[in-house]
Amino acid sequence: MALIDIQVPDIGDFDEVAVIEVLVQTGDTIRAEQSLVTVESDKASMEIPSSHAGKVKELKVKLGDKVRQGSVLLTLEAEESAAAPAPASAPAAAPSEPKQAPAPAAQAPAAPEAEASRFSGSADLECDVLVLGGGPGGYSAAFRAADLGLKVVLVERYATLGGVCLNVGCIPSKALLHVAAVMDEVSHLKAAGIDFGAPQVNIDTLRGHKDKVVGKLTGGLAQMAKMRKVTTVRGYGSFVGANHLEVEETSGDGQDRAGGKKTIAFQRAIIAAGSQAVRLPFMPDDPRVVDSTGALALKEVPKRMLILGGGIIGLEMGTVYSTLGARLDVVEMLDGLMQGADRDLVKVWQKMNAHRFDNVMLKTKTVGAEATPEGIKVSFAPEEEGGSAPEPQVYDLVLQAVGRTPNGKKIAAEKAGVAVTDRGFIDVDIQMRTNVPHIFAIGDIVGQPMLAHKAVHEAHVAAEVIAGELQGNQELAAAAFNARVIPSVAYTDPEIAWVGLTEEQAKAQGIKVKKGLFPWAASGRAIANGRDEGFTKLLFDDSPEAHGHGRILGGGIVGMHAGDMIGEIALAIEMGADSVDIGKTIHPHPTLGESIGMAAEVAHGSCTDVPPQRK
Repeated sequence: MALIDIQVPDIGDFDEVAVIEVLVQTGDTIRAEQSLVTVESDKASMEIPSSHAGKVKELKVKLGDKVRQGSVLLTLEAEESAAAPAPASAPAAAPSEPKQAPAPAAQAPAAPEAEASRFSGSADLECDVLVLGGGPGGYSAAFRAADLGLKVVLVERYATLGGVCLNVGCIPSKALLHVAAVMDEVSHLKAAGIDFGAPQVNIDTLRGHKDKVVGKLTGGLAQMAKMRKVTTVRGYGSFVGANHLEVEETSGDGQDRAGGKKTIAFQRAIIAAGSQAVRLPFMPDDPRVVDSTGALALKEVPKRMLILGGGIIGLEMGTVYSTLGARLDVVEMLDGLMQGADRDLVKVWQKMNAHRFDNVMLKTKTVGAEATPEGIKVSFAPEEEGGSAPEPQVYDLVLQAVGRTPNGKKIAAEKAGVAVTDRGFIDVDIQMRTNVPHIFAIGDIVGQPMLAHKAVHEAHVAAEVIAGELQGNQELAAAAFNARVIPSVAYTDPEIAWVGLTEEQAKAQGIKVKKGLFPWAASGRAIANGRDEGFTKLLFDDSPEAHGHGRILGGGIVGMHAGDMIGEIALAIEMGADSVDIGKTIHPHPTLGESIGMAAEVAHGSCTDVPPQRK
C-alpha cells in the first residue's frame, strides 16, 4: 500500500473554484477516473476525477472550500497496481511559448481505452466527414471541410442549425441585451435635456423581434449549407461503431423524436455535441424554474426574480429582466460575482448596477426550494461555518445559471472506442484528435472555456487536418490549435472584457507585471457619451530579464463596447507586442478604442492625457 495525495489538475483560466459537491467519503474504495468532487466556475460546473484507484484515507476538502490547481483533495491508500495517473489537460501555452504543431499522424494523449463495437448493418448515407452537432463549432467544421472538397454530413437535433448558441444562447440573449441597453441609455438622456417618458413594452412584439434575429441567422446557415452541398440530417446521433453513427430523427419546432432512424458511414468524424445547462437536483419541476433557455423564452416579466449563480450568463439575463421591470436577487457561493475577471473591473459594473438588485447574497448557497401558489420558496444557508444567510424568500421566477456540463456521455462514444471522462469531457491533442485517430472533437465537449469563438477555431483545425490527411496535403495536415489566449466577455451594461493574464493570476503566480491603466474619465469620447465610468488596463511583462518594457501579457476593459475592443488586445498578445508597439500605433480620435493606445502609453510613461506620474 502507498499513500498518495490526489490533487486538482489544470482547471483552465480559473484561479480558484468552489467545491459544490463532495462525491466520496473517508473509507470509500474508488477506481481511477471516478469523480471525487464537483466544482463551480463562472461558466460551468465540472467534476474532478481521481488519478488513481484505491481507498480514501482522508478527505482534505469540504463543501464550499475554494480550490485551485495543485490543491489536495484527499489522501488515497493506493495499491502498487493502482491505475497510473490520468492525463491532465495540456495547459494553455504561455505568451512566450506558443504551442508547436505535431506531425500529421500525431495521436491524442493516452486515455482509458474503450473497445469499439463492430457494426455489421448497412448505411443509409456515406461521407468523408461526419460532424455531430450543428452549433458554431459544428457548422464551422462542416463548412470548412466542404470548402476543402470533402463530402460532409452534418447531424443536428434542432430544427435549425446554430446549436444552443444561435437558437437559445448567445444570439437571442444579445438581441435582448441590445434592447435593454438602448432602453437604459434613453433614460440617461434625461440629464441632457431629452425625455422620452416611460417606455411601453409589448412583450409579444419583443419576443418576436428576438425570434426574427435568430431566424435570419439560422436561415442564412441553411442556405450556406445548401450552397456547400453539406447534407444535413436532423436528430440525435450516437455511435454504433468506429465508422458508423446512428441518428434517431427528430421533428417539429423542438427536439421531439419522430421514430425514424438513419445510419451514416464515415471515414472521419468530428464530435461537436456541446453541453447542457446544469439543473440542481432539489429544484422543483415547475415552469417558474428555468435555465437560460427558459429565460430566453421571455414568457412574462416577473416582479421578483432570483438568479442562482453569479456568473456571466445569469447576470446577462438579469440585466434584461431588470430593465423590463423585474427586481433581482442573486445568490453566489463564492465571495464575488463574475469570477475570472479582475475585481477592479467587476467593481465598476457593480456600482453601476446596484439599483437592479434587492439582495446580492455572496458566500451563500441554495439548499432547498418548494413550489407554492405564491411562487417558488427558496431556502438559503451560509457557505461557511459562522456565516449568515437570509430567511426563505418567495420568487416569481428562478433562473438556474450554475454552469454547463458536456454531452460526452450522451453520444455512445465508447462504441466508437472514444474515451470519455467521468465528467463527460473528451480529451484531444493539439490537432483536436481523440484517442481514436480518425475521430476528432471540438468545442464545449473538449473542455474549458466553453465559448463559441474557441469552438470555431478548433473546428477549422479539425477540418483542415482531416482534409490534409485524406488529400495528401501536408500543410493542411499539420494544422494545430495553438492560440495563446482566448478572450472572455460579459455583455452586461457596462460590458466587461478580458484576455490573457489577469492581475490576480499574475499575483498568484508570482509574475511581475507593469500596469498601464487609462481611466475613461480622461476619454473625450466616453465623456461625450455620458459613460465615463470605465477604464482600460494593460499588463506587461516586468520581470528583470524584460528590462521593464516586456511584451503584453493581458488586459481588461470595463465600459461600453468593451467586447468589441478586446480583440485588439488579444491580437497584441498573439503578436508579442510591447507597450511601445501599441502606444505608437496611431488610434483614431476621439474613440473609445484609443484608450488601448493610451493605456500602453501610461505603462511606458509617455501619456500626456493623464496627470504626470510621480517620480
